Amino acid sequence: MSSTRRPRGISRALLLVAGAIVLLEVATALALAALSVVDVVRERNGAGIGVVLILVAYGLLQAWAAWRVTEGDRWARSPLVVTQLIQLLISFNLADVPGSITALLAGSAIVTLGCLLAPPVTRALSAEPPV
Repeated sequence: MSSTRRPRGISRALLLVAGAIVLLEVATALALAALSVVDVVRERNGAGIGVVLILVAYGLLQAWAAWRVTEGDRWARSPLVVTQLIQLLISFNLADVPGSITALLAGSAIVTLGCLLAPPVTRALSAEPPV
């Protein structure tokens, strides 16, 4: 289910960069959840509770996957790749958001995907031992 050894060298560095970016995204999701809690309390909006729960769950699961992939667990790369692809698609569909936010969303997703899908990372997380 998971690889037996922790990635080293360039693959470790790439995974740490990807993990750091994901943790910044997690911090943003948790900050948005906190802001949503304030709105729920102020407006007594039942739908807002669902948004808070989704943002908190998303953030915690992303943080866990980022930690596990830096430890060499192969499975953890998949949810990170999927969520970065979704973020990339969302960034191109934001009409009423300033361009700097769109660029930040797209840029962080592209860099994270580049790190997660780089050949050294793929080799380090592969099931076969290096040749």
